[in-house]
Amino acid sequence: MSNLTAIKKQAAAAAQEVLAAAQHTQPGDFFVLGCSSSEVRGGQIGQDSSQEIGRAIIEAILPLVQSAGLYLAVQGCEHINRALSVERESLKTHSLTEVNVKPALHAGGSASLAAWELFADPVCVEHLEATCGMDIGDTEIGMHIKHVQKPFRPQTKFVGEARVTALVYRPKLIGGDRAVHL
Repeated sequence: MSNLTAIKKQAAAAAQEVLAAAQHTQPGDFFVLGCSSSEVRGGQIGQDSSQEIGRAIIEAILPLVQSAGLYLAVQGCEHINRALSVERESLKTHSLTEVNVKPALHAGGSASLAAWELFADPVCVEHLEATCGMDIGDTEIGMHIKHVQKPFRPQTKFVGEARVTALVYRPKLIGGDRAVHL
């Protein structure tokens, strides 16, 4: 099995776990992906980007997210202010504002660039609120997950050499001692 094949399998397995754990996700919501191909390769974040790894991960995750009825939003790196690559059709349904940037390998990252290349009509947005997301390589996706965020630890702990963590949304618990929560 090639390294890219193993990476695809690991990424798909982790994404399936996150999708299964996201109990408060509805069709049309966003799944955010943060990904450092440098970390997947065993390097330091932002130092060893791989276009092939980014593409392999998006190819593995995109069909799963779409099958769940969700939009994939791929977070870019700090060089594009963590803007997210999304499908243009999601702009209207979520009242998002397009920003004037396009991800590149060393300014946005390989996963964001791969999403841009694989989406039917890609755009970048500065901010959105997703109901679930996965972080491959400690890219910190929390700013794009709806409040309240619940950490989720997939059984698939690594994609390549990169640690996998995830967040899922849950509604706020409100009320006093007599409140009944779902």
